[in-house]
Amino acid sequence: MLQLQRMRRPAGASCLLRRLSATGRSSTKNASFSEVLQLEDKKLTGVVFPLQGLEKYLASDVNTASFRTFNPGLDDIRRAEALFKPSDRHVIDYFSSAVRMDHAPQLAQPEVCFVGRSNVGKSSLIKALFSLAPEVEVRVSKTPGHTKKMNFFKVGKYFTLVDMPGYGYRAPQDFADMVEAYLQERQNLKRTFLLVDSLVGLQKADHIAIEMLEEFGIPYVLVLTKIDKAPKGLLVKNVLEIQDFAEKHTQGCFPQLFPVSSIEYSGIHLLRCFIAHVTGNFPMMNS
Repeated sequence: MLQLQRMRRPAGASCLLRRLSATGRSSTKNASFSEVLQLEDKKLTGVVFPLQGLEKYLASDVNTASFRTFNPGLDDIRRAEALFKPSDRHVIDYFSSAVRMDHAPQLAQPEVCFVGRSNVGKSSLIKALFSLAPEVEVRVSKTPGHTKKMNFFKVGKYFTLVDMPGYGYRAPQDFADMVEAYLQERQNLKRTFLLVDSLVGLQKADHIAIEMLEEFGIPYVLVLTKIDKAPKGLLVKNVLEIQDFAEKHTQGCFPQLFPVSSIEYSGIHLLRCFIAHVTGNFPMMNS
């Protein structure tokens, strides 16, 4: 044992072990809201309400009213989390896939869909949302454009979450026909979540997607991904620019942005609560 302790690891191996260890620790840490409630107040605010956590970096004259458009209490968020916890009577699982609308399952329950550029972190976000149901298979790939079909996940009898193919780089050839048909024809669609990379902000392809949603009159939400990777200055800059764009140039966009980290679970609990709310499963008087 002592001889093993004295052995020197190669520097590269040591670095790799530290990275693997860190990855393991962060994979499920803060996935459950009960864990988050154990955090100190400042840390808790940053994890649960990432926008409010950025306020200290803003000038005093910046209007942050939209940061609290959807402002549930901690007990609301805790209760909404129950929708994302499976049980014998509440099954959460992959349901089916489709490449055309005539192949899509006909489901009566409320539906939300997630769409964004290839490599924006869409599958990672959905995996984080379903982290309390680890048996749900959400395939995450390092290769952009991995999702080629519409993937449907049923959350019990309460709602369906749809993972749409990514647009832009390596998008399926029939992406436009597939997505446009879904958005225009899906009568039970309650909200579209448009994902934007917080490291780069709105790109040309994102603007095209927004124009499409505006043209179709589809209510949507902007979700900023990968906030754990963005330096605070860059994150604040992109948040303010996107917020300003949404206020001045959109009609159907929800006024509050939802910054998230699929690694640290920042914003994930608030997003779960919002999904429960917009699908009609968690009415809230103040939202």
